[in-house]
Amino acid sequence: MDESEDRYAIARIDLPGASTHGWQVRLQRRGQRYAKYFGDRQYGGAAGALVEARRWRDQVLAELAAVPAGRVCRVSVRNSSGVVGVSRICVSAANGESYFFWQATWSSGAGQRRCVKFSIRRYGDRQAFRLAVEARREGTGGLEG
Repeated sequence: MDESEDRYAIARIDLPGASTHGWQVRLQRRGQRYAKYFGDRQYGGAAGALVEARRWRDQVLAELAAVPAGRVCRVSVRNSSGVVGVSRICVSAANGESYFFWQATWSSGAGQRRCVKFSIRRYGDRQAFRLAVEARREGTGGLEG
């Protein structure tokens, strides 16, 4: 395990003016936050506090992994298209003209956000929407939308 994995979700806190020295663990999953501070003094120094911080982090991650991952994506009240990840976008150009698109967004397997836009001017409103829905479906492997 390299140092970046070893310190995943763990940050060093050193505030000499407040006599605060320790490690902070912070995680967030599905909107739920998990955080705990491990002070050097309480755990016999920086090394001991780091060991305890890693132990707690690993325990929380193991508990989270044991919970079946439900689909997070669902239609929001703010969604006017009725399809998760598909939205109507207006882009204003430097010349002041506005361009309208239907946009599909999703996360790729590598965890990167992907996006594709279809011009309403070029395809018409209905066809641009259909293309965005299809792009979203293909991008997610048919799992959503």
